[in-house]
Amino acid sequence: MRLGIITPIVIVLPRSHNEWEIDASVDDLVAIATAADRLGYHHLTASEHIAIPGDVEARRGKRYWDLLSTLAYLAAVTERIRLATNMVVLGYHHPLEVVKHYGTLDRLSKGRLILGVGVGSLQPEFELLAKPFDGRGERADDAIRAIRAAWAEREPSYAGPHFQFDDVVVDPTGVQDQPPIWVGGRTTRSLRRAVELGDAWVPFLLGPDEVAAMLDRARDTPAWAERDRPLDVALWPEPVLDPQTEPDRVLEQAQTHIEAGATILNYRFPSRSVAHHVEQMEALTSLVDPAWSTPPL
Repeated sequence: MRLGIITPIVIVLPRSHNEWEIDASVDDLVAIATAADRLGYHHLTASEHIAIPGDVEARRGKRYWDLLSTLAYLAAVTERIRLATNMVVLGYHHPLEVVKHYGTLDRLSKGRLILGVGVGSLQPEFELLAKPFDGRGERADDAIRAIRAAWAEREPSYAGPHFQFDDVVVDPTGVQDQPPIWVGGRTTRSLRRAVELGDAWVPFLLGPDEVAAMLDRARDTPAWAERDRPLDVALWPEPVLDPQTEPDRVLEQAQTHIEAGATILNYRFPSRSVAHHVEQMEALTSLVDPAWSTPPL
């Protein structure tokens, strides 16, 4: 079992942010990231939205620090913790743009990138960016294949139904042979995409029972049988609990998610300040079974 954190401050979600995050500083962010690194958390995250339409802000949140800039900065102040994009919206980028941006981040971080990707669902943002919304699932599948083909290749080539490139140079390249690709989404199609093309499925707004049922159906498919490695499942336990004052509930909640199929748990904390957040991060690591501890990279 690996534990990650949904990094506070860089994203403010209506249903789960803490008041202190609103006016938090870069130093506060560094304090969280370095504590997570010191405590052995597997990864931290940042998310991608470019411009949130005003009429959906109440549901989507109003703050998203730039994904690439944030993770690159945090790479420089940490040593071991992995850097997970949660998620790169594939429809906003050409595959070679993803390979260049995040291959560089992989090199800067000495191979600590986790490339989380999703198809995107916010149609007004697609329209604002002049990107096609319809057909984005098929283009995302092709984009993932193109990213895999181009990754770590200085002179990549690919020919697919939506993306084709050859006789180009992309330098620098990522240092991992392939980055872990985590596929986000809450639909059966997103799970199928993860099974066919990814290393992990990262559903959101699904309860443990729904996740378990979807995984049970997926295990009966030919695509699952054809995999040459296990599929990781990263879940965000909700409601957000305090490991200092509710340790039994935290452990019970974790067990419920593990039984549903989770191999990775992503946590937020109901904290009053940066210091309190770090205390809760410490409390969680003291609760979990030693078998869950993260090995060195």
